[in-house]
Amino acid sequence: MKLLRYGEVGHEKPGLLDPQGTIRDLSQVLTGDLGGDNLGPATLDRLRNLAVDTLPKVDGSPRIGACVARPCNFIAVGLNYADHAAESNMPIPKEPILFNKAPNCIVGPYDAVMLPRGSEKSDWEVELAIVIGSRTSYITEAEVPAHVAGYCICNDVSEREYQIERGGQWMKGKGCATFGPLGPWLVTADEIADVGQLGMWLDVNEQRCQTGTTGTMIFDVKKIVSYLSHFMVLEAGDVITTGTPPGVGMGMKPPRFLKPGDTMALGIDGLGAQKQSVVAWSKAAA
Repeated sequence: MKLLRYGEVGHEKPGLLDPQGTIRDLSQVLTGDLGGDNLGPATLDRLRNLAVDTLPKVDGSPRIGACVARPCNFIAVGLNYADHAAESNMPIPKEPILFNKAPNCIVGPYDAVMLPRGSEKSDWEVELAIVIGSRTSYITEAEVPAHVAGYCICNDVSEREYQIERGGQWMKGKGCATFGPLGPWLVTADEIADVGQLGMWLDVNEQRCQTGTTGTMIFDVKKIVSYLSHFMVLEAGDVITTGTPPGVGMGMKPPRFLKPGDTMALGIDGLGAQKQSVVAWSKAAA
């Protein structure tokens, strides 16, 4: 299934994308939003058994929101592609590098990305994101599939000065407002034949910058989720974004960073595509 949320900011409704590409409303069959326990195995099985063509069609072209509502945790894995580590002039990690992104930086896949006030080094990163389906901790790699609801695209937008040059944790450059476009869909795990072999791409101003595949991840999905579960309790609806292939602005010679008026387009095989315009910081929008 391809699950989504549609509607104006703060008023999104749960939906499903049918095989013809039409949005079907789930608000009459799903109690609450698309997040938390509504992403558990029992609910997903119930949604799979619905007669999709009997669900109400959504008219027009509504705004598409982030495909997961209000995750408790938004966790990221750094330097998880060897070639990206090389372009960043950093060693290949022996264990997954973990950091937090602020859950309230999550926005829809087509919403604008707002540069932080005074930012000069904001960057792009196309990433595969894992969505947890049930609460768990201390699980083995073999147990991971039972706790994954599905996958989606994340643009792990990053302010490199804040992240690298300001000391402390990477999260300084990772959780700014709008720095977490998510979606357009949450694709349930059963629809992805091999999550370790998905093509990825990202364009800036219609110029291809990133091309890669999840096949070059240092730590795969099972390793990441199992490893992370030994350090924290994972909750239903949590989002784990898993690293980016090479081609980020920081690694270019000379480096290239986002500025107001730029556009980013990005996609992953089977998970759809995103597009964002880049805008200057605004007190009203922050």
